[in-house]
Amino acid sequence: MVERLLRRDQLVVLGAVIALVALASLYTIFGVGMSMTAIEMTRMARPVAEPMAMGDGTEWTVSYAVLIFLMWWVMMIAMMTPSAAPMLLLYTAIKRQGADAHRSTMLSLLFLAGYLLAWAVFSALASGLQWGFEKAGLIEAAMMTVNSRLFAGAILILAGLYQLSAFKEACLTHCRSPAQFLAQHRRPGGLGAMRLGAHHGLFCLGCCWALMALLFVGGIMNLWWIVALALYVLAEKTLTHTRWLTRGAGWLLIAGGAYVVAPLLV
Repeated sequence: MVERLLRRDQLVVLGAVIALVALASLYTIFGVGMSMTAIEMTRMARPVAEPMAMGDGTEWTVSYAVLIFLMWWVMMIAMMTPSAAPMLLLYTAIKRQGADAHRSTMLSLLFLAGYLLAWAVFSALASGLQWGFEKAGLIEAAMMTVNSRLFAGAILILAGLYQLSAFKEACLTHCRSPAQFLAQHRRPGGLGAMRLGAHHGLFCLGCCWALMALLFVGGIMNLWWIVALALYVLAEKTLTHTRWLTRGAGWLLIAGGAYVVAPLLV
């Protein structure tokens, strides 16, 4: 009986995750509220730091800033939620077998809400950076892509160095060990579930923020970059014995950044 209820709860939570990711993906693909869809921007994409000039872009108003924030947040939901699924399903299983068995599904969804709130904070910061980069002339506004070889190379190199850092390794170790995290951090009630989800989200943010910054280089709405980064994050978090993957990606990013900057040094 308990096993049947557990499977039911996990299926409900998994179904909610799949539906959320599907809706967020559709929102991102069709660029809801934007002047162009992500499909159109992807078709118009050019080599790194050489975006197509499309004019001054849209003026930053409060409503446009909210739209940019939603673009970032929904995109993060689509990209990051799949990699949080193992933690979420384990949390559901633990709650089903404890005193909160009667509301394990609700608590799991609150856990997910807390996780996504952490990425809302990142999205607000990314939106602010996008505005600042546009004002500084470092981004082609309409295409939402870095237009400076030096700046693009610097982002690639810094992201690569972060991949090799001890802080990245510590955050990634946490993300790969859901059982250990849930055993060490127990918070009762709905608010506790949200706080626990946000706590996990902060570790995930520490693991992946530099990778998400690469969207500025490839194009914030470039579907090839979005899909590639999402798949890489999923592999990095869920596969075992992948230290070579993390470090290999770091050195590859450093090499890519050097390649982008090299013509400026000749």
